[in-house]
Amino acid sequence: MSDWKRALSDLGIAADLADCGWEGLKATASLREEIRSRASINQWKVLKALQDVGLIEGHFFPTTGYGFTDMGREALDEAVAEIFKTEAGLMRLQIVSGTHALAAGLFGSLKPGDELLSITGLPYDTMQPVIGIGEVKRGSLAYWGVKYRQLDLLEDGGIDMARLPECLNERTAMVMLQRSRGYAWRPSLSLEAMGEAIKEVRRLAPQAKVMVDNCYGELVGLTELTELGADLVAGSLIKNLGGGIAPCGGYLAGKRECVEGAAEWLTAPGIGPEEGPTLGFNRSLAQGLFMAPIVVGAALEGAVWGAWVMEQQGLEVFPKWNDPRSDIIQAVRVGSPEAQQAFCLGIQKAGPVDHSACPTPWQQPGYDDPVIMAGGTFIQGSSIELSADCPVRPPYGCYMQGGVSFAHVQIGVLRALQELKAGGLLPH
Repeated sequence: MSDWKRALSDLGIAADLADCGWEGLKATASLREEIRSRASINQWKVLKALQDVGLIEGHFFPTTGYGFTDMGREALDEAVAEIFKTEAGLMRLQIVSGTHALAAGLFGSLKPGDELLSITGLPYDTMQPVIGIGEVKRGSLAYWGVKYRQLDLLEDGGIDMARLPECLNERTAMVMLQRSRGYAWRPSLSLEAMGEAIKEVRRLAPQAKVMVDNCYGELVGLTELTELGADLVAGSLIKNLGGGIAPCGGYLAGKRECVEGAAEWLTAPGIGPEEGPTLGFNRSLAQGLFMAPIVVGAALEGAVWGAWVMEQQGLEVFPKWNDPRSDIIQAVRVGSPEAQQAFCLGIQKAGPVDHSACPTPWQQPGYDDPVIMAGGTFIQGSSIELSADCPVRPPYGCYMQGGVSFAHVQIGVLRALQELKAGGLLPH
């Protein structure tokens, strides 16, 4: 322990916080071992997928222009399909965010007059303009005549299964679920709960496609939602599936018609998945995919340990350290805009890049409230690398995620607590 305290002291961490962190290692050891075991199994699954598609060094050869006959791109598409056990997969640099991937999935399957039903309440902030919730933005689903309804979650954050039947009808063309909590103070949905809901949708509205916003949830468990009946899942490669190595991009996996519809919206009808140069980045995409299970495991270990430590410091966390998890996000309620800034400053100070920057609230595109974003990351906006962000609004929570190593999450959490402590913003 003396080496531990000495190293943390050199980084400006108070002795009492270092002691708390050390105790957290012992308190969370068993649960973290379980996480590492699941990560190993997922590592073997991804390895098998890359071997089954016959990945070779020749697949890393760069293509330009249209990207015709890009064998590496096609191999990675097949690997994504195998990991998610689906008919088709799509992994593209040209997808700029998770929101973009989800928008491709929606526009690729919906047409004017169709109805989209969210059964997990209000979607994430950046998805609301895509759908046309509130102000109808030009080009949104509402702009093109797609109707939208939502089934709000129960007070405990669960899906309202009792009201689900009355919300489904013959016009329901797609049902959408959001796996992660987003910026809501609620639990992330479990695989079991989502699987039960998908099964009920299948029974009551067999014509409806089911799409899942899978951001932050990939490779957290041993089962993916496509194995539980989802027609389509989508997410970002600067989150879980990129392993902290993919420089940008997104993915979709699911039924062939859904994936191809998304690809045709991404490129053009008649082109679909056949174009898209990879510019020499197939190596990074493949290596990120290979590393993803272990990186996700490290982020989960850090979230469990961090929740324990933050609880000991009197902060309210969600989920609690030993609660079940279905994504990598760790929420902590700090109580004020000043405390949000202090927490994010600590995360920023723990980053390997731009550690001296001071995160401040700004009006980011797609968000109604100012957002503070912290992340001294190698890839801009990467949230599988250690990061934290928070909308400046009640209940004044910070949402921490990522960390390509457990050690990095440790110093990030302790640095954030140190900033709160220095400002007199810790409860005790």
